[in-house]
Amino acid sequence: MTSPSTFERDAAQFVEAFRRLHQEISTVIVGHQRLIEDVLTGLFAGGHVLLEGVPGIGKTMLVSTLASALDSAFSRIQFTPDLMPSDIIGTRVVAEDDAGRKHFSFQKGPVFTQVLLADEINRATPKTQSALLEAMQEKAVTVAGQRHALEPPFFVLATQNPLEMEGTYPLPEAQLDRFLFKVMVQFPPLDDLMEVARRTTRRETPRAKVVLKAEDVVRLTGVVRDVPIA
Repeated sequence: MTSPSTFERDAAQFVEAFRRLHQEISTVIVGHQRLIEDVLTGLFAGGHVLLEGVPGIGKTMLVSTLASALDSAFSRIQFTPDLMPSDIIGTRVVAEDDAGRKHFSFQKGPVFTQVLLADEINRATPKTQSALLEAMQEKAVTVAGQRHALEPPFFVLATQNPLEMEGTYPLPEAQLDRFLFKVMVQFPPLDDLMEVARRTTRRETPRAKVVLKAEDVVRLTGVVRDVPIA
């Protein structure tokens, strides 16, 4: 059991790390202060977050910026109607060793990362959406009876378009249950849009500096889990 003095020290370190990470992401992302806070809350709570909003308001950039600030492996999966489960988790392929003998080798898919962006997840069929279920719940993937663990911290940020848009499939309840919460991404105000326009017309765009390492996130997630709730 963590002593009160140790917990207070760890809690103070968590608050400072959260503040620094929020501040660094804000140097790249214009506005969306509450959204950044919600995403970081999901990260340190050990859950996954679903972002819903129209295209073109910075959801993808937010996720890639978070990965840069955490110095973590980052993958992006663009969900489309023809995407297959093997395109996400990987597949077994026939390989040949130096002696010319053929054998099956597992070729890892983009789910083998630390920060995963599932972009426009509701544009894929329910069968393909379900390929993420085990990875999100168990932090592992099973292929041909073999279990492959995912490197911590494994954090999924999925974006989806509003259901009234053409070519979308509602997420099944089992998939929705894997997310800690859903955040509605609001359209930015005019001042923020003008600042985005100024930044995108420059030769160089700001990039996030490394604030935390992956092992720091794992440790701070443990601090959050030690917080008494009653």
